[in-house]
Amino acid sequence: MVNTQIPVSVLNLVPIREGEGQKEAINAMVDLAQTTEKMGYKRYWIAEHHNTPTLVSSATSILIKHTLEHTSQIRVGSGGVMLPNHSPLVVAEQFGTMATIYPNRLDLGLGRAPGTDMMTASALRRSKHDSVYTFPDDVRQLLAYFGPREQQGYVKAYPGIETNVPIYILGSSTDSAYLAAKLGLPYVFASHFAPTYMDEAISIYRARFQPSEFLDVPYMMVCLNVIAAESDEEAEIESTTMKQFFLNVVRGSQIPLQPPTLNMDAIWSPAEKEASNSMSRLTFLGSKDSIRRQFIQFQEKYHVDEIMAVSYIYDRDKQKRSYEILKEVIDEN
Repeated sequence: MVNTQIPVSVLNLVPIREGEGQKEAINAMVDLAQTTEKMGYKRYWIAEHHNTPTLVSSATSILIKHTLEHTSQIRVGSGGVMLPNHSPLVVAEQFGTMATIYPNRLDLGLGRAPGTDMMTASALRRSKHDSVYTFPDDVRQLLAYFGPREQQGYVKAYPGIETNVPIYILGSSTDSAYLAAKLGLPYVFASHFAPTYMDEAISIYRARFQPSEFLDVPYMMVCLNVIAAESDEEAEIESTTMKQFFLNVVRGSQIPLQPPTLNMDAIWSPAEKEASNSMSRLTFLGSKDSIRRQFIQFQEKYHVDEIMAVSYIYDRDKQKRSYEILKEVIDEN
């Protein structure tokens, strides 16, 4: 039996659109959160990126607080906090404070990558040693900081103790699948830009999962791209904004989110096309019927517990409609 009645959530990198600025991007972030909350989306996560002029998601915890302040029900969190950039104690204090103000609405997704280039990562790091390798211990520290007082050491997070902020392990390779399984935590795979190891990571996580005080059984989330529209043809046109976004990544260029184009081949080379399409190949694309078919096929193969969607669409109303179509598809199945 394929479970198609699953929660659906949103990931936002807070991109700047062509012709707009940082404030407009933040306003759009809040507007989309309010809209998807009304649609019944479960959670709204904000990513962490640094030294990227086209994204406004560097001070992730501040954006999460801002979103919590302007919504009332949807869970808000990080997708994720890139833990090598931060002291676990500071993260615990920040999220413990938000959890105190907004109880039972906060999620903490954790990644082991810096979310930027190595020179910027060096400027961000709290120490000179490679804190990527301390990621497992840092996660355990955070679990302790949010836990019961009697399990605390001398250093405690105030606020933070006994807030029990839910922690999710993020990954784009197989490494974090092992950690999430060992700690008995939910696992979120970043298929929206790195789908290559998704199948293997899901298998590892489920096969090696150890029940914990946090979870009895594995909880598998997958983040993917969704470009839904009234017709397949319209979705194909709107998807060129996403294709230009990933072309940006391939080129290392710094161009704001672009309007759709009718001729991508005039923009990219064959090699760039292949690289961009490889990154974005896990995309639900098309009309409502097409999205339904792709979603059912995906669930028949992977049986995930939750889908998190990111929609790189230039027109904000069409972006909202894309999320609306996806939610309707899942609600109707």
